[in-house]
Amino acid sequence: MSDSAMSRRTVLLGAAAAAAAVAVGAGGEAVGGEAAESDATHRRTGAAPLKHSRAATTMPTLFLPHGGGPCFFMQWTMGPPDTWHPLAAWLRQLPATLPAQPKALLVVSAHWEQGLPTVLSAPRPPLLFDYYGFPKHTYALQWPAPGAPDLARRVRGLLQTAGIPSAEDATRGLDHGVFVPLKVAWPSAGIPTLQLSLKAGLDPAAHLAMGKALAPLRDEGVLIIGSGMSYHNMRGFMQPGSRAASQRFDRWLAEACAAPAAHREAQLSAWIKAPDARACHPREEHLLPLMVAAGAAGNDTGHVVFAGEAMGVQLSAHRFG
Repeated sequence: MSDSAMSRRTVLLGAAAAAAAVAVGAGGEAVGGEAAESDATHRRTGAAPLKHSRAATTMPTLFLPHGGGPCFFMQWTMGPPDTWHPLAAWLRQLPATLPAQPKALLVVSAHWEQGLPTVLSAPRPPLLFDYYGFPKHTYALQWPAPGAPDLARRVRGLLQTAGIPSAEDATRGLDHGVFVPLKVAWPSAGIPTLQLSLKAGLDPAAHLAMGKALAPLRDEGVLIIGSGMSYHNMRGFMQPGSRAASQRFDRWLAEACAAPAAHREAQLSAWIKAPDARACHPREEHLLPLMVAAGAAGNDTGHVVFAGEAMGVQLSAHRFG
């Protein structure tokens, strides 16, 4: 077995072991195995850059699978009840793996596309329940994280400096690509959270460029998160052949993310040439949040931090730095 395969097997086995401690509460809330979250949260995200020691507080960037709808907060019936437990267990321990408590979370979700990259500017964004056909209680979930208007201005300034026009939206809510996984990782909702849209047209190079423009935020205590799925073919879940296709694409994705920055960018820009690319992503909106995370990574290489299987396909999360 190769070192890469051994590493992925270790991650999967570790996640599965952690999942043994996971239970779903009667009220629909995921419980058990939570990483401790500091009550003393940092709410200052000023428009001016904050000065920090890179070695001590530079944030990594992340690409995570956000699961299926409100999957972590319900009794799952579209497959084994524990389908999403390993991913939930990994999300719970995520905060403890960071170099410091983030000053803010900047999330690019697969579920928002705009003509221009657009930030949510509301100081208290609502939740947008953009999923359908799930239990009633999942439409009453709460995750009242404060918004980050100052960070929104900072993001727009960085994009402008890079020659990337942007916009803002003061009314839209945080969609489930944001609040569902983050409610598991940071249940107390104390960290200011800003959502940034994808850019219509879904050009991978454009999203890599967005990430490059936003890279300075990492030294300001901002955690940049791409929220999507490494496999997203709604007709492929639970189908014969999908597991093998997802595994081939996932191996390619791991190798591309682990490559030196220039090679990584070239590979991700041409992702359509990857094995089983369109079988895994008939439409690429769930892959493009990874491009933003990779673009912001600079010379930091990527590595797989979660590998597991759900609904008959391979899923993975990646961390840069």
